[in-house]
This record gives sequence, C-alpha cells and structure tokens, in this order.
Amino acid sequence: MTRLVRMSDSPPRLFDPDILALRRARAARTPADFLHEEAARDTAERISEVNRRFLRPAVIGPRPGIWTRALRDAGLPEPVVAADEEVLPLAEGAHDLVVHGLALHWANDPVGQLVQCRRALAPDGLMIAALFGGSTLAELRAALAEAEAAVTGGISPRVAPMAEVRDAGSLLGRAGFAMPVADSTRLDVGYETAFHLMRDLRAMGETNAMVERLRRPTRREVFTRAAAIYAEEFARSDGRLRATFEIVVLTGWAPAPGQPQPLRPGSAQQRLADALGSVEVRPLGRRED
Repeated sequence: MTRLVRMSDSPPRLFDPDILALRRARAARTPADFLHEEAARDTAERISEVNRRFLRPAVIGPRPGIWTRALRDAGLPEPVVAADEEVLPLAEGAHDLVVHGLALHWANDPVGQLVQCRRALAPDGLMIAALFGGSTLAELRAALAEAEAAVTGGISPRVAPMAEVRDAGSLLGRAGFAMPVADSTRLDVGYETAFHLMRDLRAMGETNAMVERLRRPTRREVFTRAAAIYAEEFARSDGRLRATFEIVVLTGWAPAPGQPQPLRPGSAQQRLADALGSVEVRPLGRRED
C-alpha cells in the first residue's frame, strides 16, 4: 500500500526564537537604540501625513517604548503593545493602525506576520512595517566571509539574509493588503573599527540568531582578519569605517469597500511624459534589418 505523505506548508525555520530572545534580553541591559529611534521618527512622520485620525493603534516589536513615544509625539493615543511572536496577541479587527517596529526581518514566516497584522485591522485600517533590508551590513558580511574562508577554508552563516525592497513589497500582496507600497532608506553609519560595529550589534540585539549558525566558538583569528579586511576595503574619506543599514518600509491597507483601485495596465488617457512636459525615453529594441 502506498502511504500518502502530506507536505507541510510551513516555511523553513531560519531563526531560533529562543536564541533571539536571549540576544534581546542581553541587549536590553545596555541598549543601542539609535536605529529604532530613526525608524520610529520616520514612521511617525509618515502617519502624520495621512489624512486620517487613528484612534486604536497597536505597536509590535522588541522596543515598544521607543515606538510608543514616537506615536505619542505625533498626537496618537497610547497604543496596544505586542511582542513580535509567531502568533501575535492582537484581537481581530480591533485596530485602525498597526505598526510593526523594526522586527519583521527576524520572522520565520513574514507573510504570516503580515496576515495577522491585516486581520488585526478594521476595514480600511493602515499597517506600516519597518525592517532591515538586503543592503544592511553588506560590508561586515563580505569581510567575515573573506576572513573565514582564508582562515578555516569554509564559510558559516553569520549575517542573516534580508529581503530586497522589491521582494519585501511583494509580501504585502501575498498577505492580502490593498494599495501596497514599499520603499527604503540607506543609512551610512561610521565606526572606528569593525569591533565597535559588532559591539553595537550586540547592544541592538541584532547578532546571529540563525538556526544554522556555527555552534562552536569561532577562532579569534577570523575576527581579527575580518577587522583588517573591513578597515582596508570599507574606509570612508573621514577615516571611519562605513556600515550600511537599509531600512525598508512597507505600507498597506486592510481591504474595504470603496477604496481606490489601481488602474488597469494600458488604461491611462494621457502619457506621463506629456503630463510632466518631458521627453519620453524609449528602450532600445532589436534592430530589424
């Protein structure tokens, strides 16, 4: 008899939530929160530009105090606070605004997180999620990989994979949001050495929590060589070392009757170039002989 095996629809577990919780608990003792503060200010500004008064906000993430203060400064009432757990403790349809605060990049199931955010919204409610994008820590990733390969002859996962803005934006449609928008900002942060950057990452709670991380202690030579590579390849003109942090912002609305709908492709009545008074540049096609 042939036995049918049902394959699970669950995404693979990239991250270890227990290790992530330990990393965050350690970071809470001496936090480095400047990136959360920057992202929270930006989110509050975006909300203030929306012609809507939000009365039932919710904030999700590991640094809710920072995000709560930013929303309060923007004139919003005190939000409901929820940890970024696999199952979000938010009631269905209870909120008109949900903010996911710089934590979605750690989700094993980011689409599932976004679906839960949508379900927590009342019709025509707004969701804004900030997360680290694909360019984040590109310099550290490259230096560590080159150093580890030289010292040990192999490479282990050290910097978590992060979504490019286009891929992150596609998650909104998969999660059922209307009028999805994704954009990103790159921040160039200067450090004295690569070790100062690593210290800040520990204080952010953003160090390696991948399931496939190396389980034995790393040879110190890997880090010293990585620091030397970093200093040689990624120095700025001011002598400090460049560390890139890309913050992707996802915006979507819970579906509701009467919402604006995107036009069908080809339905425009006027060319964009004509509307802007500019010259339209056409792509080069194949030459026909």
